[in-house]
Amino acid sequence: MRALSTLLGLPQHRFASIHVIGTNGKSSVTRMIAALLEAHGVASGACVSPHTARWSERVLLHGDELGAAEFAAAVERAVAAAEVVNRSLEEGEAVTQFELATAAAFVALATAGVEAAAIEAGLGGRLDATNTIPSRVTVLTSIGLDHTRWLGDTEEQIAAEKLAVLRDHSTLVLGRVNPAIATLAERTARERGAELIVAPEDPGPGVQLRVPGRFQRRNFALATAAAEVFLGELRPERVEAVAARIEIPGRLEQIGVDPPAFIDAAHNPDGAAALAEALPEVAAGRPVVACLAILADKDAAAMVDALAPAVVHAVCTELPALPFADGTISHHMGGFSAHRPGFSVDDLAGVCAKAGVATETEPDFGTAVARGRKLALELGGVLLVTGSHYVLAPAREALAS
Repeated sequence: MRALSTLLGLPQHRFASIHVIGTNGKSSVTRMIAALLEAHGVASGACVSPHTARWSERVLLHGDELGAAEFAAAVERAVAAAEVVNRSLEEGEAVTQFELATAAAFVALATAGVEAAAIEAGLGGRLDATNTIPSRVTVLTSIGLDHTRWLGDTEEQIAAEKLAVLRDHSTLVLGRVNPAIATLAERTARERGAELIVAPEDPGPGVQLRVPGRFQRRNFALATAAAEVFLGELRPERVEAVAARIEIPGRLEQIGVDPPAFIDAAHNPDGAAALAEALPEVAAGRPVVACLAILADKDAAAMVDALAPAVVHAVCTELPALPFADGTISHHMGGFSAHRPGFSVDDLAGVCAKAGVATETEPDFGTAVARGRKLALELGGVLLVTGSHYVLAPAREALAS
């Protein structure tokens, strides 16, 4: 990644940056930070991942998705540089898809002339492709047991991998973590000569968020703290304006009205717990029917246990085949590799049954969503499609038909 960036002229050095790391909440916080900076007169961009339908969704300029032509031009430049880098690497090594996408995002942001960008880390931090930015502020959103195959078996090991991105003499803004992680963050900041700021749990009663969920209030409080470190004192009326209009795709996003239908990318136990905490707000006393599909390497039992108190019925299904199913693509790159299948409907139904959730199975994803919608209508309830990032785009498609 460093070789690739150097060939491209170090585009990530042409704008100031805030690095967003953590297990859950990264995309939301990244989008919120960029919006807050923009609202205060800073030409801002963002880099988020994964995408749901188009690669260009990963690059935001002034709050909007990068245009197709601009994205194509950035990718072409990154590809040309990657071909040169690949020739210099040892046999069997090559620029990865995520590295290429990250480099293209940096090129696009620099070409657009942004003054600052919020950059979401992909996987971990220390070895992540985004760890080439000279970040002034690092934001740690949360720590949970996810991606243990790559990051470590304990929360402390995972946090250490993520906190390794903290730059000397910068600032670390800390979200909700357990005491052991807080101690590790304090020690890491002290070793790097960095300032540590602990964000509040809520942005305050005057802030009315457009997006639902207590977890989004925590995210917005964290984003506000990070923006304030970066800019200095924020103007309350501008913060409130951002809160009132911010939209976060794929996080309790409403995509249907009759019945109310929501999609959420919750793909690990902590994400499922945050979703369950927020569901009563959107359900407003109505029963929730969930359509579930989960990757096979996830802790489905813990996820379903977290969701069970908020759900009356589950339709277990399987992740649809994706057009970019390439065995070389890592999960966090927006692809879906052949060796990372989802839970079978029978296995997932067994998990739901153990959690006490009334369950039925339907392997075909589109048919499962239609069945969930029918059940929600019959019960006078709401439909929730969740379990993975990979349910978002097909759920939108299924509910639009």
